[in-house]
Amino acid sequence: MIHGRHLPPIRLAVVLAIFLAGCQSPSTAPSGDLYQQLGERTGIARIVEDLLFLIVEDDRINLAFKGIDVHQFHQHLTDQLCQLSGGPCTYTGRDMRELHADMKVTDTQFNALAENLVLAMEQNRVPTRAQNRLLARVVPLYPAIRDL
Repeated sequence: MIHGRHLPPIRLAVVLAIFLAGCQSPSTAPSGDLYQQLGERTGIARIVEDLLFLIVEDDRINLAFKGIDVHQFHQHLTDQLCQLSGGPCTYTGRDMRELHADMKVTDTQFNALAENLVLAMEQNRVPTRAQNRLLARVVPLYPAIRDL
């Protein structure tokens, strides 16, 4: 609870991540735009690939991804993260609400995916501030995909 208000779990995670980013030293947060800090399209593709391996290993969410076209998922998520980070890519996949309409995504599942995205970025040595900047751009998509 912050100032008498309860924050949804993912919002709390983002608030904590942004707070922790302020604690890191300048040497661990190179300047430059987010797209470049993520390693451009090649780096983002590696992050998404590592994320896919983490999803498979995560019993909280792996069943929700059972039967997906892995190649298409990888391409669309890479494009989406590339676009969100200010890169030259264009996401051409389906609308988030339409895509997730029958999935009944819970807070726990979204948080698990966000945790795995952070782990994938850490595995690829993405600076914490860049991780937080990307999360700040991903979190606003949540209302469109969650189980309403």
